Amino acid sequence: MGLHSCFVEQTISGVGVLDKAVRVLDALEERPLDLAGLVEATGMPRATAHRLATALEAHGLVRRDDRGRFAPGLRLIALGRAARSALALPELARPALVELRDRTGESVQLYVRDGDRRVCVVSLESPHGLRTIVPLGAAFLLPAGSAGRLLGGDPEAVAAGWCQTVEEREPGVASVSAAVRAGESAVVAAVSVSGPIDRMGASPGRDHADAVRDAAARIGATLQA
Repeated sequence: MGLHSCFVEQTISGVGVLDKAVRVLDALEERPLDLAGLVEATGMPRATAHRLATALEAHGLVRRDDRGRFAPGLRLIALGRAARSALALPELARPALVELRDRTGESVQLYVRDGDRRVCVVSLESPHGLRTIVPLGAAFLLPAGSAGRLLGGDPEAVAAGWCQTVEEREPGVASVSAAVRAGESAVVAAVSVSGPIDRMGASPGRDHADAVRDAAARIGATLQA
């Protein structure tokens, strides 16, 4: 079996077309390539390399430079920024979350979306004996709860930028959440304050919405810095 055949048959994910598409992106990482150069770099047949490159171009992951060569697409910039923000998010958000916990006296969480769930990536407990405890890494189905509504894309909640719920996910618990955005992009996370109804009240947003929105705005600004 020749070198070309061995190279083409290599697979990482088990999804051949995906592996080949990533191979095209890998080949373009160092410099733009014309079709002949892409064929040489990937080891793919000419028709396959062209089909995948143009498909990636349609999705903004590949573009053509002024010489008609294939180059990394501008959409990769946004994806890279989102990935960097997600990895750094808990660390960058913590100062604002600590301040929010101290300002409200209630438990504070930061959630991100993972498929059809929201996952807690930061959890700070209230100093009160009676408090909401959300374990780090806890996952809850969307869209229940104020953070779930924001991350689940509830139109009213997303438009307002914040949401309050009372006993929607758990009896006796109220919460107020605000959307974290990096610039004008979609919601990337949700900041929540949660606690027992006895302290939070039937309209928890009345006392805590401003503080939660301030924290979310501060985190969003930090992500853009």
